[in-house]
Amino acid sequence: MDLSLLHYVTYGMYVVTARDGGQQGGCIINTCMQITSENPIFAISMNKNNKTHDLILNGKVFALSILSEQTSPSVISSFGFFSSRERNKFEGIRYSVLENGLPILEEDTCISLVFDVIDHVEMETHSVIFGRLNDIVMGTQTDPMSYDYYHKVVKGKAPKNAPTYVAETAAVTSRYTCDVCGYVYEGEELPADFVCPVCGVDASHFEKEEAQAEAGQPTRYACEVCGYVYEGEELPADFVCPVCGVDSSHFEKQTPVIVRQQTKRYVCDVCGYVYEGDSLPEGYTCPVCGVDSTHFQAE
Repeated sequence: MDLSLLHYVTYGMYVVTARDGGQQGGCIINTCMQITSENPIFAISMNKNNKTHDLILNGKVFALSILSEQTSPSVISSFGFFSSRERNKFEGIRYSVLENGLPILEEDTCISLVFDVIDHVEMETHSVIFGRLNDIVMGTQTDPMSYDYYHKVVKGKAPKNAPTYVAETAAVTSRYTCDVCGYVYEGEELPADFVCPVCGVDASHFEKEEAQAEAGQPTRYACEVCGYVYEGEELPADFVCPVCGVDSSHFEKQTPVIVRQQTKRYVCDVCGYVYEGDSLPEGYTCPVCGVDSTHFQAE
């Protein structure tokens, strides 16, 4: 099952803040839902490993600040990729404190919603927490940041504690082409005992295609913390990630995509087998049905 397809489900971007006695904390979430319209009740999903999860359940109150498209990436960095157990996430962030001690963000947020906890349901890794709305704090009332905007414009990725986190699969980096029939094997390494499934020759007849950057495309450097991608010929030595704030030492150069040269295609009019190459070899015979080259038509 391809879990990456779940990105078609729509989400928002929020900072949830909480307090318990003299402790305060907060984190980024993207899963929030309004359950009722009268005496509004909302539900949020919180990872059990987050300090904010415990603050909410113990303090019985929380606030939900809806991020706007103008919200500084530093807010996402502080609240999304660090732990409240290790640092004060509010340091350097504009916020106010309500009479009940609950911190509210003032960093170009659309609005902030204040809730009293009324119930929660525990799942394997997350808790669904239900809150009744008791106040609304006005903000910029500008366009809210969607999860899609965060990925495509801010170029950010989901932290591992997010309910929408999906581990990325490694892209295929090597292609091996059979010099007899043109069959292509894709993978990191061609097995030594590999036999072409089309024409039956052994691995010695396969040639590795070299990886190269797609024409006109810049080199890509990915942040190992948040996944932000910098595109350019070289990553500046003093570069700082605009999403999570780490320095250039946390960026890894990505392997170029495999670009196959444009070649002609010759289709067998008997069985439909396709040979790819600049021209059909002299004396070529279809490896599937055995007919000669006169039965191949160039596309």
